[in-house]
Amino acid sequence: MGKINQGILGGVSGQVGNVIGGTWKGIDYLRIKPSSVANPRTEGQVDQRSKFSTVLRFLQPMTDFLRVGFKLYANKMTQFNAAMSYNLNNAITGAYPSFAIDYANSLVTRGNLTGAVGGAASSPSAATVEVTWTDNSGSGSAMATDKALILLFNATRGESVFTTAGPVRTAGTESISVPSEYTGEDVEVFLAFISEDGSKVANSSYLGSVTVA
Repeated sequence: MGKINQGILGGVSGQVGNVIGGTWKGIDYLRIKPSSVANPRTEGQVDQRSKFSTVLRFLQPMTDFLRVGFKLYANKMTQFNAAMSYNLNNAITGAYPSFAIDYANSLVTRGNLTGAVGGAASSPSAATVEVTWTDNSGSGSAMATDKALILLFNATRGESVFTTAGPVRTAGTESISVPSEYTGEDVEVFLAFISEDGSKVANSSYLGSVTVA
C-alpha cells in the first residue's frame, strides 16, 4: 500500500476503481483491492469436493466405530480424519458427478494385526445378519483372545450398526441384530479384529453386501 502525505489532495478514504484509501493511526494509506477469482469452482475443485462428500456420507454414520478402528493412525489428526484421508485416496470409484465408494478397497479399521480369513455374511432370519470366519489364531500376530469388530453399513438410510466388543477370534461367528425397518434393504458388511488389550487393530475385510431378511 502507498502512504499519502497531506497536501492539495488531502486525505483519501473510500474506494476509487480498484484503489482503496483509508486512515490508520492518523496516517493516510492507499492499497490495491485484491483481484477477485473469476471462477473459484474450477473443475478440479468441484471434482475434489464431490469425492469428499461421497466419502463423508460413507463415514459419518460410523464415527464412533472409527475412533476404535483408526486409533493407531490418528497422528496429529482425529481418527475420523485419518479414515477420511485413507478412503479418499483408495476407495473412490467412478467419475464426476457419479462417484461411489469402492467397498472392496475401503477400510473402516486399519492396523497391522493379522486380519480375518474365510469371512462370510448372510441374513438367515428376520432383522439379523450373521457373520462367520475361520479361526486363524496363531497365524502371524493373530491371538485366540482377539475380539471381533463388525460393522454393517446401510447406504440407503445413511446408517450403520456395529460392535467394537464382539466375540473372540476362536468363536468363528456372531449374529448382529438390525432394525426391523432394514428388511429387504442391503447392508455392506465389514469384519476386523482388535487385540485384547486394544493395542493392535487389523485391517477390515469387506464381506460383501447382504439383503436383510
